[in-house]
Amino acid sequence: MLTVIKNGEIYSPDYLGKKDILLVDKKIGYIKDDISFSTSSIDINIIDATNKIIVPGFIDSHVHIIGGGGEGGFRTRTPELQLTDATTAGITTIVGVIGTDGTTRTTPALIAKARALEEEGITCFVHTGSYQIPVKTVTGKIEDDLILIDKIIGVGEIAIADHRSSQPTFEEIAKIAAAARIGGMLSGKAGIVNVHIGDSLSMLSLLEEVAEKTDIPLRQFYPTHMNRNPYLFEAGIRFAKKGGYVDFTTSTVPIFLEEGEVKASKALKQMLEANVPIEQMTFSSDGQASLPDFDKNGELIGLKIGKVQSLYDAVVEAILVHKIPIETAIRVVTSNPASILKLKQKGQIKEGLDADLVILEKNSLEIDSVIAMGKPMILEKEIVVKGTFE
Repeated sequence: MLTVIKNGEIYSPDYLGKKDILLVDKKIGYIKDDISFSTSSIDINIIDATNKIIVPGFIDSHVHIIGGGGEGGFRTRTPELQLTDATTAGITTIVGVIGTDGTTRTTPALIAKARALEEEGITCFVHTGSYQIPVKTVTGKIEDDLILIDKIIGVGEIAIADHRSSQPTFEEIAKIAAAARIGGMLSGKAGIVNVHIGDSLSMLSLLEEVAEKTDIPLRQFYPTHMNRNPYLFEAGIRFAKKGGYVDFTTSTVPIFLEEGEVKASKALKQMLEANVPIEQMTFSSDGQASLPDFDKNGELIGLKIGKVQSLYDAVVEAILVHKIPIETAIRVVTSNPASILKLKQKGQIKEGLDADLVILEKNSLEIDSVIAMGKPMILEKEIVVKGTFE
């Protein structure tokens, strides 16, 4: 089946104006001012996008697809992600991670869930490992996991600056980064090291030390939760100005600076005002993670579940509340994570790339339709594809 999306205003993320898009199987075939067929003998699906805008499918680079949590005991283990959790939020590509619990949550299970989500219709990759060091790999080596297992594109989330981490040393982090870098080079993948940054005042110092004392570049690391507290946010500005990447978590409880509440959307605005290049910033949801609240003694006093829906909400808030241009705001969930993670078929509306698209109402930015790998998942606000057990 051929699909033509007519009369939509395209943000690729750059603004392309009003054009038609022809989808051929799983790919974007053509983008033209007008695409019409003179014969009715061809089976063509027409989607009318008049008064709507079309953006690339969202990439959520940090999701606990098999669940997370457990900080409060077995009953606090969070559930797995369901397909429509992602698609109703405009997410067409996900990177799965393991968090605190690297014992009952395993990389083979993570890979199996990634393949299940792909069978259901969206794209999914994973990182090998969890909070803990040494990294628990599938093959026994980080390099081998990256080279031999198609779904594995990086390492993480490795925890630092957190009482739940393995308290890794400079040497341990340097060796992980080196192994990930070699594995990435030999496999043609990102080989990124996704790093959970906790509340400790040591913040990013371990990553900066590795970059200063070794030949490992700062951009080998992909630190997340950079908006979790005021001092880490400010450190993130300095880290980004040195050339590093920063990722803001959209599902966490908002933090407070002197001028008021700072969510991911406002963090983006403040980073831009600090002249941090947009290409170095991303949003991720931390979906299905437990969001624990600890007291000053490290005792658990509360727990919530992260939602992937927060990714879409944060982007819309950045546009409508903080007046960040659409073509700038959507980069943090499209072209930027695609570039950082070397997902060359993702993140842009361009001929020859994967047909991952989100159609939004022009004024409200409400999701109208979601297309993943050329297949409608949401169409005119109706769910057309559900997960196997939904």
